[in-house]
Amino acid sequence: MDNNMNSSEFVTLAHGAGGRQTAELIDRVFKAHFSNPDFTGDDAAVLPVDAGKIAFTTDGFIVSPFEFPGGNIGKLSICGTVNDLACMGAKPLYLSCAFVIEEGFPLAKLEEIAAAMKKTADEAGVRIVAGDTKVAGKGQVDHVFITTTGVGQLTEGVRTSGAFARPGDAVIVTGDVGRHGCTILLARNEFEIDADVTSDCAPLWGTVKSMIDASRDIHVIRDATRGGVGTVLYEIADQSKVGIRLNSADVPVAPEVRGVCGMLGLEPLYLACEGRLVVFAPKSEAPAILEALRKGPYSASAAIIGEVVADHPGKVVMTTEIGAQSLLPQPGGELLPRIC
Repeated sequence: MDNNMNSSEFVTLAHGAGGRQTAELIDRVFKAHFSNPDFTGDDAAVLPVDAGKIAFTTDGFIVSPFEFPGGNIGKLSICGTVNDLACMGAKPLYLSCAFVIEEGFPLAKLEEIAAAMKKTADEAGVRIVAGDTKVAGKGQVDHVFITTTGVGQLTEGVRTSGAFARPGDAVIVTGDVGRHGCTILLARNEFEIDADVTSDCAPLWGTVKSMIDASRDIHVIRDATRGGVGTVLYEIADQSKVGIRLNSADVPVAPEVRGVCGMLGLEPLYLACEGRLVVFAPKSEAPAILEALRKGPYSASAAIIGEVVADHPGKVVMTTEIGAQSLLPQPGGELLPRIC
C-alpha cells in the first residue's frame, strides 16, 4: 500500500483481529447497511419460522472482476443464494454472509458491496441476520470473497427436482441466455472487444412466485449459472433419464451476446446466467406459466425452447434453423472460471 494513502480508508489485518477495529468495521459497513429487527451481534441469530418445511442452502462467490456492468460481488452473492432457494419453491426468509477480505481493500468499495447486498436483499424480501469477517494478507485473496447461506419457507404443493422431468414436458427459459458469462468475459478485457453487454444478475423469487401462482404443476426449476443452460439441460436429462429436444431458433439470445459469441466461437447456451431459470412443466401448463412470466421485470422474453422426449435418454438434441438435427455437445471443462 502507498504510504501516502490514508490507512483508515483501507481494510487492514487489524480489522480481522476481533478487537476495536473489527467492531468499527462492522459498525461502519455491515451494521450500517444490514441492520434490521433480526440482525444480531451475538454468535447466532434466533429466528421465527412458520410450521412446515424449510429449504437451506449455501454458496461461495469469488467472481473476477468483483464489479461488472450490472452488478458486483455483493449483489451476486444475494441473488445466487436467493435464487437457489426459489428454485425449490421456497420463499427466501433469512441470509447469513461471511466475508474474506484482502488486506488493503478500499473501505469505500466494501461499502458499495454492502449497499448492493442491502438493496438486493430488500428487493428479494429477505433479511441478512448474521455474518462473519476475516481479513487475509495481501495476495492471499483476490480482493474479496463472500459466502452466503440462506433459509427459505417451502410453498405448500410445490415440489421440484432435476429428477422430475417427464416426456411431454415443455422446456422454458425465462429470458435471453448467456448474458452474465459474456459480461464477465468482456469485463476482463482479455479480447479487447467493445460491446454493450450487461449482466442479467437478479433476484428471482418474484419470478418463481408468479409461476407457481399460475400453476403448481411444475416439475423442474433450475437457475442456469456455471455452465449455462446447456449444462443444466444435460444435468436434468441425466437425473430424469429422459431426452431433450431443442429448437435453436427459439432460444432467446441478445444480439450483442450473439455477436460476441460469433467472434469468439462460443455457444451462448454454455455461458452463465445469473438471472435466468430453466423450467420444465407439462405442455398443458406452459401457456399459463409463460403468460405470468412475461408480465415480470426479469422474464419478459421468456420462451419455450424445446420439449422432453422418451428417446435418446441423457442426451440433448438441437434442431437447427434449417431443420437438421445435431447432438448438443456435452459440457466439458469450465469454459470461463470465476464467473460467480
